[in-house]
Amino acid sequence: MRKELDADALRQISRVTLSHYDDNAASFQEGTRDHDVSQNVSALLGSMEGTGPFSILDLGCGPGRDLITFRSLGHEAVGLDGAEQFVEMARATGCEVIHQDFLALDLPQGRFHGIFANASLFHVPTQELPRVLGELRDALRSRGVLFSSNPRGDGTEGWQGDRYGAYHDLTSWRRFVTAAGFEELGHYYRPPGRPLREQPWLATVWRKVG
Repeated sequence: MRKELDADALRQISRVTLSHYDDNAASFQEGTRDHDVSQNVSALLGSMEGTGPFSILDLGCGPGRDLITFRSLGHEAVGLDGAEQFVEMARATGCEVIHQDFLALDLPQGRFHGIFANASLFHVPTQELPRVLGELRDALRSRGVLFSSNPRGDGTEGWQGDRYGAYHDLTSWRRFVTAAGFEELGHYYRPPGRPLREQPWLATVWRKVG
């Protein structure tokens, strides 16, 4: 059984992981600038009910690449990140950007039609995941949509260099998100067009129940 993380350990996870992103913000921006996540954007927007425009929270927005995409499509794009350097970069897009740690969220209830958690929630320690998912659910409007994409794994969790991660397979991820009050709309593996062994990313789409 995995040892429970105490408050000091959780603070260290946040501090060290966020420091890694702060220290590497410029190279991260350059390295991810041209990543094609249009499949993920379409998965979120295509699952929305109604015609929009929608209010979308980009959870772990990084330097703001996807904020620009959502805004260009006519939506209200709001970013959130815990890394101070990313927040400054993302605010340069002109979008609202919230500076918050994933482990200390304080979001308005029922504000967002959708949450875009692209390559972000895997940083949440497993023991904290039910609470964080519940907070995201509360931030969604009725029947709002949560999209998540994470590197998949077999339940391993811990440090990779200066970043903490938890790597779930589809079965365990389903269990956590369903228990938090969501129903699954679909899933797929990325990048597209490759055999499963060459698709390290698990993407899932969920609707808030109620």
